[in-house]
Amino acid sequence: MAKLKIRFIDIVYFVAIIGADIVVYVILGIFQMDYDDNEVRSRGGYLNLGGMNKWQLFYYFLLQTWNILNLLGIIFIGRKIYKRIKDFR
Repeated sequence: MAKLKIRFIDIVYFVAIIGADIVVYVILGIFQMDYDDNEVRSRGGYLNLGGMNKWQLFYYFLLQTWNILNLLGIIFIGRKIYKRIKDFR
């Protein structure tokens, strides 16, 4: 039976990547608060794209792009873990 090898440096990289990801979410969340503070109800409901100015739209789409990148990263990591576990057995 093969031994599963997890190095300390791999754990440090993983924690650093998660920390950087959280920092990006916090920054994008702070930029999104501009929309919450300056929302104009006469332009439509909450998160209506017509009610956002160009910077609010930019940060909104940047956040959605970051969400998609995170999903792709989770799929990639999940596939890698699945392959390791499959090869381990």
